[in-house]
Amino acid sequence: MSDYDFETAEAMLSSGRYLYVGFMCHQTIEKIIKAFFCSKFDEPSPFSHNLSYLAGKTGISEIIPEDFKEFINLLEPLNIEARYPTHKEQLLKSLTKARCEEILVKTKELQIWVKERL
Repeated sequence: MSDYDFETAEAMLSSGRYLYVGFMCHQTIEKIIKAFFCSKFDEPSPFSHNLSYLAGKTGISEIIPEDFKEFINLLEPLNIEARYPTHKEQLLKSLTKARCEEILVKTKELQIWVKERL
């Protein structure tokens, strides 16, 4: 599902739906971290959308490079803020095509990094 969500993020970029690029990138990382949790602990992942919390529960936060920690902090609000109308307008202003392209690249890098540890 992480791959599917990443492909959806790419489709959102192509269609100019920048708000949902960020949202789907968050989903991409959330699902790959949850996959890591399930493979490590052989149990269902925690019911949370908080990437920092999930990374902590898996132990990834102890080994993850600093730039990925910073990227997780950047992605964190894109899940919640994309859902609520009061935040959408402000978020839309910050998510330009160029910014979304950067987010996609970093999402893919982090997704690969986690997959290599599955």
